[in-house]
Amino acid sequence: MEFLVESGGAEANAGPTYRNVLAKDAGLLQSAPGLNSCWDVFRASVEKYPSNPMLGRRPVVDGNAGDYAWMTYQEAYDVVMKLAASMSKSGVKQGERAGIYGANSPEWIISMEACNALGVCCVPLYDTLGANAVEFITCHAELQIAFVEERKIEELLKTCHATSKYLKSIVSFGGVTNDQKEEAKNHGLSIFSWEEFLIMGGDHHVDLPEKKKSDICTIMYTSGTTGDPKGVMISNESLLVNLAGADSVMQSIGEAFDQNDVYMSYLPLAHIFDRMFEEVFISHGSKIGFWRGDVKLLVDDIGALKPTIFCAVPRVLDRIYSGLTTKISSGGILKKTLFNLAYKLKLDSMRKGIKHEKASPFFDKLVFSKVKERLGGKLRIIISGGAPLSVAVEEFLRVVTCAYVAQGYGLTETCAGTFVALPNDFSMIGTVGPPVQHTEVRLESVSEMGYDALASIPRGEVCVKGSVLFSGYYKREDLTREVMIDGWFHTGDVGEWQPNGSLKIIDRKKNIFKLSQGEYVAVENLENIYGVLPEIDSIWVYGNSFESSLIAVINPNQQVLEHWAEQNGISGSLAELCENSGAKEHFVAELSKIAKGKKLKGFEFIRAVHLDPLPFDMERDLITPTYKKKRPQMLKYYQGAIDALYKSMK
Repeated sequence: MEFLVESGGAEANAGPTYRNVLAKDAGLLQSAPGLNSCWDVFRASVEKYPSNPMLGRRPVVDGNAGDYAWMTYQEAYDVVMKLAASMSKSGVKQGERAGIYGANSPEWIISMEACNALGVCCVPLYDTLGANAVEFITCHAELQIAFVEERKIEELLKTCHATSKYLKSIVSFGGVTNDQKEEAKNHGLSIFSWEEFLIMGGDHHVDLPEKKKSDICTIMYTSGTTGDPKGVMISNESLLVNLAGADSVMQSIGEAFDQNDVYMSYLPLAHIFDRMFEEVFISHGSKIGFWRGDVKLLVDDIGALKPTIFCAVPRVLDRIYSGLTTKISSGGILKKTLFNLAYKLKLDSMRKGIKHEKASPFFDKLVFSKVKERLGGKLRIIISGGAPLSVAVEEFLRVVTCAYVAQGYGLTETCAGTFVALPNDFSMIGTVGPPVQHTEVRLESVSEMGYDALASIPRGEVCVKGSVLFSGYYKREDLTREVMIDGWFHTGDVGEWQPNGSLKIIDRKKNIFKLSQGEYVAVENLENIYGVLPEIDSIWVYGNSFESSLIAVINPNQQVLEHWAEQNGISGSLAELCENSGAKEHFVAELSKIAKGKKLKGFEFIRAVHLDPLPFDMERDLITPTYKKKRPQMLKYYQGAIDALYKSMK
């Protein structure tokens, strides 16, 4: 295992403890000297890069978006201090909790930094959460004040019958209507427009309190697939150590972050993945540009911003992959032949260990530059996280984007990046790479699923230790004790060590079921295999111990399905095509081709499908805000369709 070094022996039910080989002599990474809090990070960047552009958005006039307009680090700092003065004057004290509710924006970051300045714990509310979760978090975290996007104020006011016991002030990112003022007043709340609140502090002098590494900087509520959200307490130290980790990874591949980097902010700041990276770019005095909040306009925003770093969840990258492959397959025979030749030659070179920029410069210029320009033209790194990225998509993007593509792994509880694959090492495709230098890792056997951490190919639950870990679940010591045992955080994910020391996530501890013939099915692995079909936007595979075969509910790709229908002389709306028996047979046949190609076992084949024209969404409670499937809720929602499918097969 060339990328690992053993730092602890095996135990009865657990494999050896490993750390990154770069931490062999130097020890695990610690936070940079002189930094005790995230406020120190921002303050240091303001001192070092006062005139650097920091926060950018596109002004929209008469429906047309202009070029990005920027606020410098010094300008942002000045607004942060005004906000902090107003918070202090309104009675918010160190250690108390403030909510932030809305889509990513400069105001989001400024509110967060004002919290950091005062040592107030920032509690994000998901932009996509409904009233029940907003009410639960506001009460559970006992939020004193909330900074809220204009269009979310009504949503928050709906909860005031319960939340006004704790919540005293609401600050809009923009304006406030008279009706909203009246409703807030009826609940005993103060409500302010952004500008009103900024001037409220006046000449109020704020002595910023001393902050410690052990202070809780943020409580991030994880949506979870069952039960109430859990409040993950993250300390200043966890965030600072992870900053050092992100820098060390990029330096090790010769692609260090710097003040010239440009980052596209579109993944929710309420999630640790994006929050962590925005902290990274703030620490380097880089630019952070915000999208307009519409996924259909994301590519246009990317073209205008020209980011150098692009973070994404696999769902976004799957769509990019699907769009590109569809465009290629619908092109003329000459273009298609040229692309396939260029792709094969570059892929062969990269598999031999040649770096992407030297693998095929001729075809990069002739063929792949068009893809690069579509992503802004300056992209140098794509980082995928949040869920496993399929091998086919990762390989494709490594070849065609003319950028490094790295897959990472982490949870809110591990403060995001715990593992990161090295982007120029082709043997790491399909893996999340070795652990970052701030972490120790071991696998623990999961005997009921047949995973043995001590076998020749070690497989087991991924367990993590280090100062990067969370400080527990807020007000839920019982849940903390379930996952934190002897200093080890138990992730619930099942991993497999590769010969080179990288880790492959192969399963989820609880996402397994037994079919009636006694065969166990690892459902996430199958969804990753089947999900690469261009016909499929999303797939949920289902089976149970009373049935002998698997079925699936599929969100079909509209463009591909309509193209198939046209070729087969079938007309109708998307909803009508989803009901067409021929379309369903086509999907089953395509799934079978994939299954045969991947040499899946007979019981892993999909025998029937239900096509849903509506994407799995949060409105129907089918997925979490990080796009993880809520399997119990999906079963409940699709129970009628499932019963009909199994009945039709008998």
